[in-house]
Amino acid sequence: MLLEFELNGRQTRVEAEPTQRTLDLLRDVLGLTGTKEGCGRGECGACTILLDGKPVNSCLLYAAKLQGRRVTTIEGLAAADSAADSASGRGAEGNPPALHPLQEAFLSEGAVQCGFCTPGMILSAKSLLDQNPDPDVREIEEALSGNLCRCTGYGKIVKAVQKAAAAAQAAAAQAAAAQTAELGPGRRAASEKSGNGAAVRSTKAKSAGNAKSDRRQRGASR
Repeated sequence: MLLEFELNGRQTRVEAEPTQRTLDLLRDVLGLTGTKEGCGRGECGACTILLDGKPVNSCLLYAAKLQGRRVTTIEGLAAADSAADSASGRGAEGNPPALHPLQEAFLSEGAVQCGFCTPGMILSAKSLLDQNPDPDVREIEEALSGNLCRCTGYGKIVKAVQKAAAAAQAAAAQAAAAQTAELGPGRRAASEKSGNGAAVRSTKAKSAGNAKSDRRQRGASR
């Protein structure tokens, strides 16, 4: 059967068997080996991918279910330059892809040991941060509860997610500040003048309304 779906930001068409697992399609047919097979029973989370932004176990998902859906694998997080192949995660002209902030955080916090569980961990964490940019420890642990790690003891993994969340918030604040700066003094002054003018008009209207009310009260008392 012919499947058509979005894979790491690109439309993909591929032939698949009706009973083929998504895990096998990604690894054996499409060459995206970042998705790992651990238990094969949906218990370890090593095969986690994002389906329409939600983490799912690809070892339990028939490839036929991908029709018309949006799929993200670990290769889709690493964005190279503008000519990068986002589906495969390879940069153009041999350039290595730039790592996603979550990947950078996992490296800097030592949350990567053998690395086998890391792709699934990162994708589960991405889904969490997309929905909740500032999660607490309990929320992080809950989001990663379907991903097992035998190396790090989870403490460093939680710290890595917290670091990535903080970095994303700082980047958002910086972007907002830059956007404000782009307005320039003239446009900011015009904006402030417009706001002041509206305030003056509102005050005059209120005064006029009060005066009119006073006249009515005086007329009624005569």
